[in-house]
Amino acid sequence: MVKLSVIVPFYNVQQYAPDTLRSLKANAREDFEFILVDDCSRDGTPGILARAERELPGAVLVRHEQNGGLATARNTGIDRARGEYLTFLDGDDWLAPGYFRQLVGAIEELGVDFLRTDHVQCTARARQVHRVPVGRRNQVLNPREAILPADRSTSVDYAFAWAGVYHRRLVDKGLLHFTDGLRTAEDRPWIWKLHREAESFAAVSLLGVFYRRGVASSLTQIGDVRQLDFIRAFDQVIAETAADRDADALLPKAVRTYCAIISHHLGSIERFEPAVAKKLKSLSAAALRRMPQDVLDEALDSMDVQRATKLRRLRRRPAAAGAAA
Repeated sequence: MVKLSVIVPFYNVQQYAPDTLRSLKANAREDFEFILVDDCSRDGTPGILARAERELPGAVLVRHEQNGGLATARNTGIDRARGEYLTFLDGDDWLAPGYFRQLVGAIEELGVDFLRTDHVQCTARARQVHRVPVGRRNQVLNPREAILPADRSTSVDYAFAWAGVYHRRLVDKGLLHFTDGLRTAEDRPWIWKLHREAESFAAVSLLGVFYRRGVASSLTQIGDVRQLDFIRAFDQVIAETAADRDADALLPKAVRTYCAIISHHLGSIERFEPAVAKKLKSLSAAALRRMPQDVLDEALDSMDVQRATKLRRLRRRPAAAGAAA
């Protein structure tokens, strides 16, 4: 019986994959499996993973014939997973030794559908601890109640899939898969779905994931058209939340978060290629007009003047042909 399945997508991370794999080896246990998904890497990553398949206990190597993006690679891993519990790691991050043993012990003790953990963000030599925005620790909680309030950072804003562990019953209920093909913000519809539809969760003060920021090949550092998938991701969040039984209560949070992400991208628009920057503006304007306008008005009224003014001006922007995500 496999206790834990660890799903690790890799794409062109030859510089970092050896550290990732060493940390997996330091977490190996006879009832753990490591599903290594090569998302059609074009550098030295495939060779590194071929060696890992031979040398890493519990390794299962899966290769994509074409690059599908992080969401699709994770789904491949979920479909191959045999564990009672599932978790994730990205191919350029790493773990503390023995972390997975502690993670499994915590979720077994609490008996919840999913567990959320803190993590360490690593930017060059700097280290910073990031906490799950949930005040009550080591307690069984209702996931829906952790979505609100709308004007504060909550658990749905802490969307990192690798910062936690998930019971297999979430797979059986259709709650753990990601939206295929999303290249960025793939974890936003995913975390909202978990919090709307799962029955229980908990947050624990367990540090063991080291998240590498500032990687040159990361989509967060690349200003190409794939970044604009956040529009599709948040459109999905809005549509699914609007259909929820508590839509009136939850939509203000979803709309406010969507606005904050649009504002964030507009604030760093210079990193985008010129054609992509133009498309960012047109798609964002169209997205603002698609939102429930009364909820949007309330969200803008609650934001700081600078951001609200910028978004109101964008909403008035004339619609461009083909301005759809």
